[in-house]
Amino acid sequence: MAQKPSIPKGTRDFLPIEVARRSYLFDTIKTAFKKYGFAPIETPSFELSSTLMGKYGEEGDRLIFRILNSGDKLKKADISALADENLPRFANSLAEKALRYDLTVPFARYVVQHQNELSFPFKRYQIQPVWRADRPQHGRYQEFFQCDADVVGSDSLIYELELVQLFDEVLTNLQIPDFTIKINNRKILTGIAEVCGEADKLIAITVAIDKLDKIGIEGVIKELLEKGVSEPAIARIEPLFHFTGSTEEKIEQLSTFLATSEIGLKGIEELKFIFDQIAVLGLQKAELEFDITLARGLNYYTGAIFEVKANGVKMGSICGGGRYDDLTGLFGMSGMSGVGISFGADRIYDVLTELELFPKETDQGLTLLFVNFGTAEQAHCLKLMKEVRANNIACELYPSNAKLQKQLKYANDRNVQFVALIGEQEMQQEQILLKHLETGDQELVSLSELIKKLK
Repeated sequence: MAQKPSIPKGTRDFLPIEVARRSYLFDTIKTAFKKYGFAPIETPSFELSSTLMGKYGEEGDRLIFRILNSGDKLKKADISALADENLPRFANSLAEKALRYDLTVPFARYVVQHQNELSFPFKRYQIQPVWRADRPQHGRYQEFFQCDADVVGSDSLIYELELVQLFDEVLTNLQIPDFTIKINNRKILTGIAEVCGEADKLIAITVAIDKLDKIGIEGVIKELLEKGVSEPAIARIEPLFHFTGSTEEKIEQLSTFLATSEIGLKGIEELKFIFDQIAVLGLQKAELEFDITLARGLNYYTGAIFEVKANGVKMGSICGGGRYDDLTGLFGMSGMSGVGISFGADRIYDVLTELELFPKETDQGLTLLFVNFGTAEQAHCLKLMKEVRANNIACELYPSNAKLQKQLKYANDRNVQFVALIGEQEMQQEQILLKHLETGDQELVSLSELIKKLK
């Protein structure tokens, strides 16, 4: 007995109705990107391992899918590294390429490689799949699409402001009823580490506090201790987990806490600029919230950090991003500041599905199906179809003279909007009996009337 076919965990097939809904989602995001002046680019699905490794922190590196070398290249595997138990070096010798983990690091590589062909500031958007060797679960896939918008070549905070507005516009246009844009600043986190006397433990601190909503305060404290952060430093950090009050009050408390940290106060200044501008400009639907525990755990963020959550839905963040002043420096191009955001299309899709927010028209399939009553009728319908398709109306003819019930079932399964029933009498009168499947209404129309109606 043949084994039942399957696909890898963390991946999915998409039915036609799902592809139509995803197209609606991508088109909505793409329309907003274009409105804000972002231009499209594409990069390969895989990069050199050296391009990706070391850019996402220790945890991120473990989630990168490696591509095993093929052919004679396998003979070049560094066996001595395996003997020395240097597993990273051995892995690199086995896999020179890797599937991209996100779109941001490949974009940084793209900017450096094509710097003489670009005008700066350069605003790009990119909608392509990425891969992560994460444990598959609800809302978390190993293959998924990201929809990114980035600006490089300017350190102006106007772009942070613009990206907040972009979050608001896209999710409002998708009719998501309640969502929060959380914001923090990596400079503030750096300042906290400085004030606590643990500046060299910044990465450990940010990775731990970013997990606060998942493992709780006790879990964060335990992880900080395991990472070597001192108990006095933890005692100074812990009150920040209980921050309350308005944004203004939180900023005032934090300004006092960071009074001795120049970089921390710079982060406060940048954060305050965004809140002050949004207070003047307003947002359509989003709530902008300052979250001191937001760290996003990625090494390359240096300024503002963003995360968006759909409220009332069991789902992690659906969007994220931040500023990465020195990312292109990793590829030999210093002084190129950048800021970007990413829409998690697959998670947003799940939110829209759960809340039944996809417009009805996205589920509509074929516009018109010609019912097949026999050889003569089939020949007649083929001529009519040519005219209908010439007017950009999607239609098809059922391929055989099956029972009418079977043909109508096919029409319903395909979400066909109208069926055309043309028998001998309709052919003689040059008429078409047009039936609207949803309402059951039907009427006799000419070909020109049918085209006009369906257009």
